[in-house]
Amino acid sequence: MTVLGDRFVKTRPDAPPGFFEVEAAGLRWLAVPDGVPVAEPVDVSPSHLSTVRLELAPPTGAAADEFGRRLAGTHDAGAWHFGVPPDGWDADGYIGTIGLPHALDPVESWGEFYANLRLRPYLRSAYSQGTIDGHQLNVFEQVCTRLEAGRYDDPSEQPCRIHGDLWSGNVVWTANGVHLIDPAAHGGHRETDLAMLGLFGLPQLERVLRAYDEAHPLADGWRHRVGLHRLHPLLTHVVLFGGSYVPQAIAMAHKYA
Repeated sequence: MTVLGDRFVKTRPDAPPGFFEVEAAGLRWLAVPDGVPVAEPVDVSPSHLSTVRLELAPPTGAAADEFGRRLAGTHDAGAWHFGVPPDGWDADGYIGTIGLPHALDPVESWGEFYANLRLRPYLRSAYSQGTIDGHQLNVFEQVCTRLEAGRYDDPSEQPCRIHGDLWSGNVVWTANGVHLIDPAAHGGHRETDLAMLGLFGLPQLERVLRAYDEAHPLADGWRHRVGLHRLHPLLTHVVLFGGSYVPQAIAMAHKYA
């Protein structure tokens, strides 16, 4: 990323098709009234994306409280169905530098979506790479079977408008509160974003979660499901970076198999 005047500019001459365009679509889709502000897209092309420059500031408790409340507002803006891409986009997207499947047609449940579009594509890649073995694949498949059977579905939970890659590096603290960058936005489960926030550590995390729960009370047992929602980002790291992430991913999978 390069700073040019009042803009941040990301460039990648060899970017795969739609790499920057779907990111810009995701930022626009997440920019909802009362939601978390985003890095506003200014210009996008197949090889670059420029956004309004953000001035960094230290995290504060007040900013964390506001972030939690506003994140609930972003999620509550909703989505047509689980896996739907952001408005204005009708193809798959990206998470990091690898593909992120979208559901162009509605799926039956969150569990079906999560098993087939968030776990199995990366399991196939990891197995093909030789990063996970057949026994480990079987453990993950047991999780997928339970997901498809509805074991972790909540019929009252409607598809939410989620960031999709909400690790701490994509949470930017400014003097005007938190802004979001680099989304893999889609229709998903609110607990997915919340689980991702803590995967690699976030300042003031418990204040964020408390404020979120006050704005939109979370379902019973949500903390028990944190590891389930972290399986997808861990598997993307397995595919991208290799076997060092396998022990953590397989340990989590055992809890839900």
